[in-house]
Amino acid sequence: MDIFPISLKLQQQPCLIVGGGRIAYRKAVLLAKAGAEIHVVAPEIEESLLDLVHKSQGQYIQAPFSLDIPLRQYRLVIAATNDKAVNATVFEVCEAEKILVNSVDDPPHCRFMVPAIVDRSPLVISIASNGTSPVLSRQIRTQLESTIPHGMGKLAEFSGKWRSAVKAKILNPDERRIFWEDLYASPLKEQVFNDNIAEADRLIEQALIEWQKPKGEVYLVGAGPGDPELLTLKALRLMQQADVVIYDRLVSQPIMDLCRRDAEKIYVGKARSNHAVPQEGINALLVKYASEGKRVCRLKGGDPFIFGRGGEEIQELFDAGVAFQVVPGITAASGCSAYAGIPLTHRDYAQSVRFLTGHLKEGSPELPWNELVYENQTLVLYMGLVGLEKICAKLIEHGQRPNMPVALISKGTTPQQKVVVGTLEDIASKVAEHQIQAPTLTIIGEVVSLREQLQWQG
Repeated sequence: MDIFPISLKLQQQPCLIVGGGRIAYRKAVLLAKAGAEIHVVAPEIEESLLDLVHKSQGQYIQAPFSLDIPLRQYRLVIAATNDKAVNATVFEVCEAEKILVNSVDDPPHCRFMVPAIVDRSPLVISIASNGTSPVLSRQIRTQLESTIPHGMGKLAEFSGKWRSAVKAKILNPDERRIFWEDLYASPLKEQVFNDNIAEADRLIEQALIEWQKPKGEVYLVGAGPGDPELLTLKALRLMQQADVVIYDRLVSQPIMDLCRRDAEKIYVGKARSNHAVPQEGINALLVKYASEGKRVCRLKGGDPFIFGRGGEEIQELFDAGVAFQVVPGITAASGCSAYAGIPLTHRDYAQSVRFLTGHLKEGSPELPWNELVYENQTLVLYMGLVGLEKICAKLIEHGQRPNMPVALISKGTTPQQKVVVGTLEDIASKVAEHQIQAPTLTIIGEVVSLREQLQWQG
């Protein structure tokens, strides 16, 4: 994060604009909406800008900017002239005085940015790009304008009216947050939107009377193979309302960044022969936090029910009487194969697909080899990188042709995705050559040959 977003209370606060033209006027309009006292320094001033100055009870100084102007009396300064040298001077003087300063359309000479704004007062949403793309910021603002009801401002005002009463009734801040979240998901919101305030008051009074300490719950959420845009809408919603997030090694950082910022995050990642927390410990953590009344997001890479041990975890929750729900995720097989341009099935090449784990048991993978040697099927191996050489040898030993195409997809769906293609006979030798590292998915089958035509992601 290159900039730190804040919201300034500028009611009746003196703010200086250097410049008297259209650019200065646009900035003055925003300051006026915020209730600021607008002061302008400029040799000339537009009538509309002068009108804003007078309405805000500010002052117009008809003069060029000079070093004699006492800047410390202003909360912030905006340099809005069409002379870059003047704007740069304003910036330098303000920097020396430690005063917040913005030079319009000149990011290097800005200590703060004026964002694109969605105004649903008292709810205000700002979008900023650190001066790199103001057009993009405005486009995003336009999108938000169309999706955020105008009634959200009314809802924020209504919430403010009841905030003290809710705080007095529900002392625990985490429980209070759950109360408001449940309330916003109830019919009350529409009542406020439609100005039925009496009915909304009745509903919140009833909710406070009926309030009980919330019971804990576990969300078993599939995070997908890595690309955050592959998350389901339900996964994202639950991630952002969870009090605790317990996550695996295969959950990417961009996905973790989408979790609620103040949620407690606990890493329980498991790599081969290196378990940060054993499975029994993970199960115990889920029960512990849910028993404390917390909403727990168990975030797992891919899909929790495909080689994710999700079934074991919810069995433990069931036995402990803990409520849970499961959110499927895009499994690595479908996500990585799609991003590699390899269809898992194709009527000319494969009419079936099998998902297998490549984990070795006692030095050898335990797989139904005879069933796997079939021409028109695709094999997908999870966690098969370590035992790849033995797996390929076993398939050949049981009758599969040595030139059967194989693809290794490392860190699939992420910007670091790497795809290496070979055959059963030579693919193992390419692991070291191409520095392939876990997590890696292995696809075996004639469909791999289609990658040359269908690849689109790299």
